[in-house]
Amino acid sequence: MRYHLAQANIALMKAGLNDPAMSSMAERIGEMNALAERSQGFVWRFQTAEEPEIYLRPFEDHFPPGEWDRIFFNMSVWETVEDLKHYVYRTTHLEMLNQKDHWIAHMDRPHLALWWIPAGQTPTIEAAKEKLDSIEARGATPEAFTFRSVFPPPSSRR
Repeated sequence: MRYHLAQANIALMKAGLNDPAMSSMAERIGEMNALAERSQGFVWRFQTAEEPEIYLRPFEDHFPPGEWDRIFFNMSVWETVEDLKHYVYRTTHLEMLNQKDHWIAHMDRPHLALWWIPAGQTPTIEAAKEKLDSIEARGATPEAFTFRSVFPPPSSRR
């Protein structure tokens, strides 16, 4: 069986995307999404027309009540860890990452989870929540990990 890498990250922005203080981030989200979609190994990314308070309901305990417009959520699927790392650290996405302190509030909880899914599957928001909670409770494991502690796909484990 082939596996792909699912990733989810969540953060509390310092203001809503419509706030002028967030304009330098908001203006580049489309560019970053397009870059991801053109990147080697990209498979899928989460998109929705729903309001955040609807689709992010599993994360109610992560953030202060009423802050839905400040939650940044991203979930995608990649063929390999190396493909995702290349996008994150070796493209213009790195510029955004290096400026995150301008836009993103510090979080004491895990904000990134990586996990393997069978090729062709689409991860769910509920799965993303479970993976982030798993990292918080147990640290990195083969079921949920981060770039600091990468685990191979299940088919590679012996």
